[in-house]
Amino acid sequence: GPPLTSLPGVGKKLAARLVDAGYDSVARLSRARPDKVAAAVSGLSVERASEIVSSAKEMVQQIQISSITGETKSKPAAKKVAAAKPAAKKAKSTERTKTEKEKVASKKRAKKTKTSAPVRKRKPAPVVQPRKKPIRKESGLPVPAAVTKLTEELRRKWREAEQRIEAGEVTQETVEVVALTREETLERLVEEAMEILNETMTTGRPAFEIPSRSGDNIVWDEVRDLLLLGMKTISRPYHSLASVVDATRTARVMEIVFQLLRSNLHATKREIYYSDVNLFRDQKYSDKIIEDVASMLQTTRDSIHVVASARGSAMGRVIIRDGGDLIDLTKMGTGGWAITPFLDQVEIVESDAEFIILSEKDAAVMRLAESKYWNRQPCIVLTGKGSGDMATRAFLKRLVKELEIPAFALVDSDPYGHYIYSVFLRGSKRLSYESPFIATPELKLLGVLSRDLDAYNIPKAVRIPMEPADIKRVKDMLKEPFVQSNKEWVEDLKLMLRLKEKAEIQAFASHSFEFLTDEYIPTKLETGDWI
Repeated sequence: GPPLTSLPGVGKKLAARLVDAGYDSVARLSRARPDKVAAAVSGLSVERASEIVSSAKEMVQQIQISSITGETKSKPAAKKVAAAKPAAKKAKSTERTKTEKEKVASKKRAKKTKTSAPVRKRKPAPVVQPRKKPIRKESGLPVPAAVTKLTEELRRKWREAEQRIEAGEVTQETVEVVALTREETLERLVEEAMEILNETMTTGRPAFEIPSRSGDNIVWDEVRDLLLLGMKTISRPYHSLASVVDATRTARVMEIVFQLLRSNLHATKREIYYSDVNLFRDQKYSDKIIEDVASMLQTTRDSIHVVASARGSAMGRVIIRDGGDLIDLTKMGTGGWAITPFLDQVEIVESDAEFIILSEKDAAVMRLAESKYWNRQPCIVLTGKGSGDMATRAFLKRLVKELEIPAFALVDSDPYGHYIYSVFLRGSKRLSYESPFIATPELKLLGVLSRDLDAYNIPKAVRIPMEPADIKRVKDMLKEPFVQSNKEWVEDLKLMLRLKEKAEIQAFASHSFEFLTDEYIPTKLETGDWI
């Protein structure tokens, strides 16, 4: 391809800085975002970067059109020869030349019409309509003073965090992931495909640029209190034997996503795998590519209409609209509303809840449902039935964000319970690019804490000795920066290591079946005994 110095205003020094920043070709530069280029190249403003990127795009488009049409510039020598001929011959020649030129021009216009599709300009992004705010009401039920105080603290922290983000107090640059409408996702997908086509036409060496999800590219954002994806990328070229299979799989998933978006359908990860078993070979490969495509488009997996099977449920003081149907979650029996993976079709309409209880165990939720705990204290009860699927985590996040109320986690007093809490709290490293949509940093650990085993006289007979794998998991968690920043959490994990004992939520049944709902949860909420 043409050298970088062929771009207007790009000298040797600036070209060298661009190469150092990873923009080593005009084609690569044409695919870049001006703000990213400006951030990577010292001394380059966003405005200047925009001009360079725009020039690179024009050059790439011109090269592509020229390579297809065979268009070349007319030679000045031809004009000189024509001028030296006699007037009579010149007139005849001019007439013939005009006719030929008209024919050639019409052919060129026809060819340009056919080949202009791959280089079409970006359309203005559709205006995203913000969700309606839920109607908030008063329940008239007693709310623990400690919960009310926590709600006020959280709302103050949210305001402060917004101000710090607006002031640019973000420690490291991270991938900006946004939830997109179907039309916006389609547009991004087509643009990405066009960029690959442009690179194929100009360099013959197309490559997908995908944000790296390796451990060294996971950033803990202290301001937003989330695990996010850094700016490192991996290249997945077609011309490399090592990556050609993954590149082909990436293109295939993009094609499937295009079909889903165009038809306005959703598919599970399992269905994506079965759509081309011979290519994917194993579902773990198709699952990985699905996450790659979402992160490459800098959007959520929901936005590309690929969903995971949901197994969570919810009940309590909230009214939602699911696919046009109005559902009151206080009137869902003891089984609750099955959380749908199609959360883009769910609207939170109205609520008078003042807090949320998230339970790891379905058994604890059954106890809360039987006693209709939300009629004692205004709350919403959720369960992920284990580690929590994407839909449950995303629904919890939406409830906390839209209702502006605190949430409390009720998990087993063991390393895995604390790990489950951490996933709901900060998000998993594998899906760190989606953390702003599925992680709930406001979530508090209500119990079962290590200190609760003695405080609530859990008998030794129902306590379980920790295995070496449990001890290793606790030690690994203590190394995490977001754990180290929470002194109470560190103390509780260290106590677990000293006791070398763990217990399940059901251990409270050793006192009585009603102990969990009549004594443990009310006492913890009233005294503010949480992490």
